[in-house]
Amino acid sequence: MNVIWRNCICRLRQGKVPHRCQSGVHPVAPLGSRILTDPAKVFEHNMWDHMQWSKEEEDAARKKVEENSATRVAPEEQVKFESDANKYWDTFYQTHKNKFFKNRNWLLREFPEILPVNQNTKEKVGESSWDQVRSSISRTQGTETHCQESFVSPEPGSRGRSAPNPDLEEYSKGPGKTEPFPGSNATFRILEVGCGAGNSVFPILNTLQNIPGSFLYCCDFASEAVELVKSHESYSEAQCSAFIHDVCDDGLAYPFPDGILDVVLLVFVLSSIHPDRMQAVAHRLSRLLKPGGMLLFRDHGRYDNAQLRFKKGRCLSENFYVRGDGTRAYFFTKGEIRRMFCEAGLHEKQNLVDHRLQVNRKKQVQMHRVWIQGKFQKPSPWTP
Repeated sequence: MNVIWRNCICRLRQGKVPHRCQSGVHPVAPLGSRILTDPAKVFEHNMWDHMQWSKEEEDAARKKVEENSATRVAPEEQVKFESDANKYWDTFYQTHKNKFFKNRNWLLREFPEILPVNQNTKEKVGESSWDQVRSSISRTQGTETHCQESFVSPEPGSRGRSAPNPDLEEYSKGPGKTEPFPGSNATFRILEVGCGAGNSVFPILNTLQNIPGSFLYCCDFASEAVELVKSHESYSEAQCSAFIHDVCDDGLAYPFPDGILDVVLLVFVLSSIHPDRMQAVAHRLSRLLKPGGMLLFRDHGRYDNAQLRFKKGRCLSENFYVRGDGTRAYFFTKGEIRRMFCEAGLHEKQNLVDHRLQVNRKKQVQMHRVWIQGKFQKPSPWTP
């Protein structure tokens, strides 16, 4: 067992919960995690959690990225991947339907913030599920990192105060009157950006159906994906609103006012957007959150096996690649994610590297998987 995890486990036995290990990777291993303590047993399971890289492995990964990014896609060729991005994803979903990705049943374990945390939730969801949620919450408490002032960049002119909400005013039609919108009567609202075929939507709805007052919005810029969600047997307009939306189009209105969302879920979506447009997306999503609302993020990390597998000639720009089907992928670092969401005015509550070892036992192949996971909260309005 490596020294870092031995220290973590020792602290656990002493009743102490180490929220972050020295390397800044995933905090305390949740119940059910598989930690590789004996390299000779590596092929006994398909996936090992919370792996540490050796210097040799990291150097080899860096060299591989230098090699596969040495030859770039010609600028004139790159234009189509940006202008026709939605078409490439439409073709993807026309081809694969809802068969390509597995349902993300791990969401509640990693992101208990998806549920409203109160006594009513505990009673509705059930004791066994709630115990898992409560355990996960205890692992993430106390990890907040306030962004440096140089990172925090509220909307121009706001000076850290809660700015007026023109969108909310637009929905208000006279004293005491509010224009209804989907989910207007809900008390807990979630938006999943880039919902695809619903691999997050339906595990979430399966849980929210037992929680009165909850409502889920989900959007994608691929019309084929949204149609797959709406045609699913578990889709219900009483608790979910799926709509076509390009999150990069800042002028495109959402079907609800700003400042009303409790949770924004951004899972393996931002990496498909051009790096030059990511910051604007972060700002826009920040405006959708209510004070205290959470943005939950998970995406590809630097030197993930998916990045190492790209061939020469598939690189668009530094750490940004195009797949054979025309869809794109960027590979993040923790620092990039911190800067992006802090500049959007959010506070970092969690920002970690989830580093795992995936194993193909039949072919005796080992693959390092690297993901970045973060939780960023919209601060309460500043008062003098």
